[in-house]
Amino acid sequence: MVDLRLTRRAALGLLAAPALARAQSADVWPSRSIRLVVPFGPGGPTDVMARVIAPGLSSALGRPVVVENRPGASGNVGIAHAARSAADGYTLLVTSTGFVVNPTLFRNPGYDIAKDFAPITELGASPNTILTKPDSGSTSIADLVARAKATPGGRNIANPGLGSTPHLTAELLRLRTGIELVQVTHQSAAQAVQAVLAGTTPIGVAALPPAHALIKAGTLRALAITGERRWHDLPDLPTMVELGYDGFVSETFQGLLAPAGTPQAILDRCAQVAIALLNEAETRNRLLGAGFTLNARGPEGLAQRIAREVPLWRDVIEKAGIPRE
Repeated sequence: MVDLRLTRRAALGLLAAPALARAQSADVWPSRSIRLVVPFGPGGPTDVMARVIAPGLSSALGRPVVVENRPGASGNVGIAHAARSAADGYTLLVTSTGFVVNPTLFRNPGYDIAKDFAPITELGASPNTILTKPDSGSTSIADLVARAKATPGGRNIANPGLGSTPHLTAELLRLRTGIELVQVTHQSAAQAVQAVLAGTTPIGVAALPPAHALIKAGTLRALAITGERRWHDLPDLPTMVELGYDGFVSETFQGLLAPAGTPQAILDRCAQVAIALLNEAETRNRLLGAGFTLNARGPEGLAQRIAREVPLWRDVIEKAGIPRE
C-alpha cells in the first residue's frame, strides 16, 4: 500500500526544490564570473557604458565581469539570448532604448519586456547628434535642409540600426523639415560614424558617445544635438529646440537588467553595487567625458523610464510610417 503522506511530501519537495536552489545560489553569489551581454557591436554607446562599468562591478563583487557582444537584428539577438539565460545572476543585460522600441518595430522580437526581465537600474543616457564631414559644405541644420530639398530623391543618412534612437531621430528630422532622407542602416554606431567619416554617406545620426571625441577633434562636424540643453564641453553646438524645432528631444538611454526569476537578493545586490559605482567621482567623470549623463535611479527608476519610452517611440514609428519587420 502506498503511503499517500510520503507521496505528497515528495511532490511538495520537488516543487520547492527550484526555489530552494535559487535561495541557496543567492546566498553564495557570486562564486564565478559574470557576463554583461551587450546586444550591439563594439564601439557603440551601450558597449562603451558596459566596458566602463565592468571593472568597477568586478572590483566590488570580487569576481570577473566580462562584456559579451551579441549583435544582430537591431539588438533582438542579444536581448533574446539574455532572456533565455539562467536566472542565477551570472548573466546580466546592458541594453539601450532599442529594448523598448523593438516590440513595436518587430512582430516577434524574441522577448517580452514585462515577462522576461527584471530591472536593476538605469545607467545613463546620451543625446543624439546630427553629423557630417567638415568639408561637406553644410555648416548648419538650415544648410542640410536646403541641400536635401535641392537633391532629387533626397540624401542618404547613416544610422546605427533599425529602431535605434538615431534612426528614429532621422525620421523625426524628416517629418519636422519635410525633406527626403534615405536611411542607410548599419550594425553598430561605430560603423555609422565611420560611414560619415569615409564620405560613404553625407549625413549621419549617432548618440554622442561614439562621436564625441571626433567632434572635439574636428574630424566630424556636429550640426545639432538633440538633448534638452547644450552639452557642457560643446558649448557652440545648438540643440534642435534652440533651432526652432519645439519638442525635438531624443536620447539613447542604457539600462541594466537581469532575466526574470533572478533571486531578489541578487537583484538588490546588483542595484546597490551599480548605483554606488555610478556615484563614484571617477566613474561619473569618465562617463560624462564620453558623452553620458548618469541616471542611477534603481529598479523603480528604470521601470518608469521603460513605461514612459514605449508609447513615446511607438507614436514616432506610427507617424513615420515605419513598417513592422
